[in-house]
Amino acid sequence: MNQNIEKALNAQIGFELYSAYLYMAMTSYLKSINLNGFAHWMEIQTKEELAHALKLFNYVTERGGSVVFETLKKPRNKWESPTEVFKDALEHEQIVTSKIHEIVDLALKEKDHTTNAHMQWYLNEQVEEESNVLGIYQQLKFADNSPQALLMFDRELAQRVFVDPNAATAAGQNKIN
Repeated sequence: MNQNIEKALNAQIGFELYSAYLYMAMTSYLKSINLNGFAHWMEIQTKEELAHALKLFNYVTERGGSVVFETLKKPRNKWESPTEVFKDALEHEQIVTSKIHEIVDLALKEKDHTTNAHMQWYLNEQVEEESNVLGIYQQLKFADNSPQALLMFDRELAQRVFVDPNAATAAGQNKIN
């Protein structure tokens, strides 16, 4: 594996793990104010970020690269409201998107077509990530932290279900073998 690509993918694995760490902090805050549906939504988000890190981890190791883990920075752990939580989540997802773009740019520069192809999944995933968070954030802004609206959102967000992207990949690999 190209060393520049390996280094960039290692950094992204770390950032995906940090994302999970951040969403766990958001989960804790939301639980502390008894918005368990919101907390559940963030728990699913945490699982997704861990799955993204694992997907990259597997890709690096399958290509013969080495994964190096760095220390994760401490995430914020207090917010003023659920609206502020989702504002931060949106800003974070926009940073994730920019980092994915940087890896795709690097893969193209290094003519690593395999990494470019692998990262296309992440580009598409980020469109969904940003759209989901933006929708919730805009609705929360519109509701202006109304207790009635928060309770309604809480029930709605409690319905989110985790779909592991690695399970689909593993199932596809099992069919080939």
